[in-house]
Amino acid sequence: MPIYNWKRKESNTAVTEKTREGVTWLSFPSLEETGLVTHAFSTRMGGVSKGVYSTMNLSYTRGDDPEAVKENYRRMAKALEVDMERMVLTWQTHTTNVRLVKPEDEGKGVTKDRDYRDVDGLITNRPGVTLVTFFADCVPLYFLDTKKKAIGLSHSGWRGTVNRMGTATLEAMAREFGTNPADVIACIGPSICQDCYEVGPEVIEKFADSFDKSYHDRLFYGKSNGKFQLNLWEANRIVLMEAGVPENQISVTDICTHCNPDLLFSHRTAAEKRGNLCAFLCLK
Repeated sequence: MPIYNWKRKESNTAVTEKTREGVTWLSFPSLEETGLVTHAFSTRMGGVSKGVYSTMNLSYTRGDDPEAVKENYRRMAKALEVDMERMVLTWQTHTTNVRLVKPEDEGKGVTKDRDYRDVDGLITNRPGVTLVTFFADCVPLYFLDTKKKAIGLSHSGWRGTVNRMGTATLEAMAREFGTNPADVIACIGPSICQDCYEVGPEVIEKFADSFDKSYHDRLFYGKSNGKFQLNLWEANRIVLMEAGVPENQISVTDICTHCNPDLLFSHRTAAEKRGNLCAFLCLK
């Protein structure tokens, strides 16, 4: 049974709560059921960070005590039963750049410095390597190629979404591993919901140009203040479907980061006074 009272948009079963070793995370049954991967979307619970970073902050760049962050990674690795020394972290700048993780990348961002920048997605087919991406409202995208035994993990804010980060990740997996999108299980992780995500007309213009008009009513609506409410969950689902992932192989979260500020970090809630969540994905 869940420990925490999550505010959900639809109360579906696409995302479930897990707790082990005192650490709580969110999980997708569609990925669990394959038996091929270990994965998680972290919460604020189970770490040692203090104050605005409490307790499971996983970012070294937000002003938190580095030793606390490292301990948080140790706890996540132990709970997920993965090797912290083999984690690889992105360096996100809202691009659609996807990096193929190489053996020399293992540990970068956790136990050694990253020597790359402008990387918002990671892919690998090497068992035991844990891909890690950062979030505090933006959309996590998980990819599992069940045939080629390869994985991808990407960060997709509004810029990544309008520029089709989902497609970029699948294309990188096709290029490196021969991935066919028809063989992919994809998940759209906890992030800001449409009800909470107000944007200006300059953002909506880009979505109107990027997505077919038939989708517009599902993606955004205008308000009397001249602003719009944007649905990043649906936009990413459309991106994945147009890229060839079957609709029944796409799981969409019903948990919003902004609706659950005590359980998840949210930029819209706390601006810069916060930690970061992480998505984790490891091929067994």
